[in-house]
Amino acid sequence: MPLSFSHLRPIAPAQGLPLYRQLYQRFRESIADGRLQPGDRVPAARALAAELNLSRGTVDAAYQLLLGEGYLVSHGAAGTRVSPQLAAALPIRAAVPPAAPERPPVHGGAGPLDLQLGLPALDAFPRKLWTRVMGRELRQGGTASLVYPEARGHAGLRQAIAGYLGISRGIACHPDQVFICAGYRACLDLIGHTLVQPGDQCWLEEPGYFMAREVLSQAGLELVPVAVDAHGLDVAQGIARARHARFAVVTPTHQSPLGMSLSLPRRQALLEWANRQASWIIEDDYDSEYRYLGRPLPALKSLDDQGRVLYTGTFSKVLFPGLRLAYLVVPPAQVQAFAHQADRLHNHSPHLQQASVAGFLNEGHFARHLNKMRQLYKQRRQWLVQALQRQFGERLALNPGAGGMHLVAGLRSAAGDCDLAQRAQAAGLAVEPLSRWYLGPGAAQGLLMGFTNIADAAQAAQVARRLYEAIQGDGLQPVGDWP
Repeated sequence: MPLSFSHLRPIAPAQGLPLYRQLYQRFRESIADGRLQPGDRVPAARALAAELNLSRGTVDAAYQLLLGEGYLVSHGAAGTRVSPQLAAALPIRAAVPPAAPERPPVHGGAGPLDLQLGLPALDAFPRKLWTRVMGRELRQGGTASLVYPEARGHAGLRQAIAGYLGISRGIACHPDQVFICAGYRACLDLIGHTLVQPGDQCWLEEPGYFMAREVLSQAGLELVPVAVDAHGLDVAQGIARARHARFAVVTPTHQSPLGMSLSLPRRQALLEWANRQASWIIEDDYDSEYRYLGRPLPALKSLDDQGRVLYTGTFSKVLFPGLRLAYLVVPPAQVQAFAHQADRLHNHSPHLQQASVAGFLNEGHFARHLNKMRQLYKQRRQWLVQALQRQFGERLALNPGAGGMHLVAGLRSAAGDCDLAQRAQAAGLAVEPLSRWYLGPGAAQGLLMGFTNIADAAQAAQVARRLYEAIQGDGLQPVGDWP
């Protein structure tokens, strides 16, 4: 593919050399530092002249110099290329890559790794069906799909989500209350810009989702860790530590990451506190669709009769994370304030993807996909639990819980869980240390591992063996009571 030179600094007479000489030097520099490799095709003279806003004669003059000195070789109709003989004739200096970031990105764009958290079963996603739905939306979109999108999100998708939440989560809401955002963190960002005041306190589950912790901290909130136990968030402890906090972030259906559900008395106590203090509860309902024991639990939002709960959900866990598509349901009284901030932030997801998800919901594909995934995940979870139990015995404490997409494996070791996780990650296993999810001291030690992309029992056994080989040298001890 011909190289584009639009990224270079402008070629101008003010630089003191004829334009063709400046262009000639640019080519030589690109060849010398490795941006142009021997054999690479260069742009046609006419195309390069148009790109750089130069005359055709200026480009031809530069090319003649480069051809004459052996930097370029003309192949007629096949184009002009950097001379292959330069590989041996010139000391090519490779471009120096920039230094690696101090903190690697959470999402690096790489393919799924074994035991990776937060990924649905990508091998089981109905790609052909999705492509058909998206292709239809692309053909039928018309000019409405080409203009700037509505800040609140695609109207058809907001209506479909409102209908889905009413049936599956017991949430009565109007489509105007639904805001489409580019992921859960974008939902938190919208909340922060709309409601947060500097110095506001916020209850955060301990342990709790570390990415939410970072976003909330950057929004200016003072985070107050509140312990969870077998019944979920300890509301009494939260009141004792920060009675006047303006926010509480909770995962009531499936606590992230430990997996328990918030009991009904705790839910009522939390809502009573929020109503009394005029505080806000941010409900993160991130994987409530996946429950394998008992009946699905209603959302906390379904009990909210005073408009104090801000409900968030995501399609990343039920369809695929590349969508970057989440939604936020706000109380009717807050719709205008959120709409203003949504318009200001330009927090948009592509129209085509929103319309495709709306079609996926309305045509029943979403419900069928969820039913299939529940059965599949139940089986894959069982495979991994059995494989880990056979491999580790009493040296891991496994409590699969009633639902979710990951396991929590408690452990006791001379090494901390961060060291163990690093060993496992070096072996290609994307486990996470539980202690990373704590804000304060006294973190429990454990490993978090996803099971959704375990394809069969053989893979589960192989993964368990690799994990054991990676961490067994660190003196794992029988767990006993954990944590």
